[in-house]
Order: sequence, then structure tokens, then C-alpha cells
Amino acid sequence: MIVMPSPNFHLLIPIGTQVVTRARVTASSGNQLCPAGAVGVVVEAPVDPFHSYRVRFTNGVEAMLRRDELTIRKRHQAEAVGLGVDVDADVDLYRHVIYRCVVGSRAYGLDEEASDTDRRGIYLPPAELHWSLGGVPEQLENKGSEECYWELQKFLILALKANPNVLECLYTPLVETATPLAEELLTMRGIFISRLVYQTYNGYVMSQFKKLEQDIRSQGAIKWKHAMHLIRLLLSGVTILNEGYVPVQIEEHRERLLAIRHGRVSWDEVNAWRLALHQEFDEALTQTPLPERPDYERANAFLIKARRAMVSTGSDDRLQR
Repeated sequence: MIVMPSPNFHLLIPIGTQVVTRARVTASSGNQLCPAGAVGVVVEAPVDPFHSYRVRFTNGVEAMLRRDELTIRKRHQAEAVGLGVDVDADVDLYRHVIYRCVVGSRAYGLDEEASDTDRRGIYLPPAELHWSLGGVPEQLENKGSEECYWELQKFLILALKANPNVLECLYTPLVETATPLAEELLTMRGIFISRLVYQTYNGYVMSQFKKLEQDIRSQGAIKWKHAMHLIRLLLSGVTILNEGYVPVQIEEHRERLLAIRHGRVSWDEVNAWRLALHQEFDEALTQTPLPERPDYERANAFLIKARRAMVSTGSDDRLQR
């Protein structure tokens, strides 16, 4: 079911992010532990925006701080040179998500009880923010909740380059949010499908299998889940060249892929399947009706239209028309 984005969607600062204190950090006795402006690293994040973060400082001190007691270091630096917007700008950008979908194992039909729910999508910031000296990030990422949203231009460029993660966003059946503008993009998703899929998918799988082989030699073990997804990627690539669409759910191969995931298949068998799929991929390339390159002109026209829709401060209303 397609629903509109919630204005209460908040950003949690991911573990590992460098932050700066807005005020001095004190012990229960009142003694100063760290001065205002001290730099630390988030070592524990809350499950929601209303609880505290555990932050570790360079002097070894750890403290629990609320979101309003710290700021992301990059944001702090931008504010210091006059490029900052309001302190909650990181959060506000999520209000401009125009497309949100579920990808990964749950979309592929390869999920298990403990599987994460991976959400990806697109955000489109107001023109005033996009044009400002501070600019906007190419992507919003929350590792804690397994979410990532690309700014529209970045998303389109990745799609034109046949990035597998982005193409799967356009074809997943699990869509949670889609504004009319995003729905328009979905209707024209075929413009991104081209023979570049062969180079992108093939190249990635070959490099990753080489790393897996190195893991076997050095460690005697590999990440079987990663091997499963590489095989799935080759299966997807062959279908794209033969049939012109990106298959997300792969029921036909589900049991065999899950057997790889759980290490019930030998490395030799996995590698043999991989080599056979490479051969199928090569054959598909010689017969595919797909164009050599994606439709750059239509993608560019769509981006310009979307940018124009965000020129005024009332752009959120325009997106609903």
C-alpha cells in the first residue's frame, strides 16, 4: 500500500559518529568532566529520539547526553563558518523523503526471523536549501535502523550507471511511501535499463568472488550470506538482459540460495554455479534487445521538472498535485 510520508520521521545519530558537546559535561558532584565544545564519539545510540546517547571522549570519559546537548561535528563546523541552518536540519531533511521502499532479504523473499528490514529511497530538498552555501548531503543514512535515502540527483545518476541497489529500489514490490512525483518516476523506470547492467553486475561479482577466495585461503571460511547475494545478483542480471526488467523476488531459486546462506553447499558447488551464470550472462549480452546506454535525456528532464517543483517554499504542496 502506498502512503504519504510522515512528518514525524526522525534521524538517530549512528554509532561511530563524531559529535561536539553544546555545554560542559559534569559529574554528579558538579565537577567538570569535559568542557563545552569537546569532541566525542557515539558508542551507544537509543532506539528513539527521546532517550540519551552514550558518548566517549578523548580523555576516556563516557557520558549519557540528550540530543539537544550535542551536535554532529560536521554540522558544528558548518555553523562555525556561517554555513549552518537550524540545529535540527539533519532531522528536517527526512521530511522531504518522496520515496521509501523495502529492499534486501525481505524483498527478495530470502528473509528469516532475525532478518533486518532494509529501507531505501529518495529525498528531494527545498530549492532554497539545495542552493544554499551549506548545500545538502548526497544521502541520508541511519545505520541503526538500516535506512538510506539518496538525494534525487544522486539516485538518478546511480540508476543510470545500473547500480544494483538503486535499480532494485525501482522494482521492489514493497513500497511504503511514494508521492505523485515518485510514482511518475516508477512509471518510467525502464529508461534506466540498458546493457550497462552487464558491466556493472559482472564486474562487482567478479571482484567480490576474488575476495571470497582470498578469505578461504587466509581464514578457511567465508561469509556465506554474501556469497548467496552474489549468486542472486548474477541471476538478476541474466533476467534483466533477457527480459528487460529487474527481478526482485526469486522464488524459483529460493531454496538453493538459502542452502548457500546456511553453508549447506560446498564452495566448489557455489563457484561452479557462479561460472555457469557468468556464461549465461555472456550469452544474454549477445542476444539482448536492450539499448547500449540508458535514456539520459529523459532522466535529466525529470530531474529538472522535480527541481522546479521545489522552487517555492510551498513545494511540499506542489508535490501532491
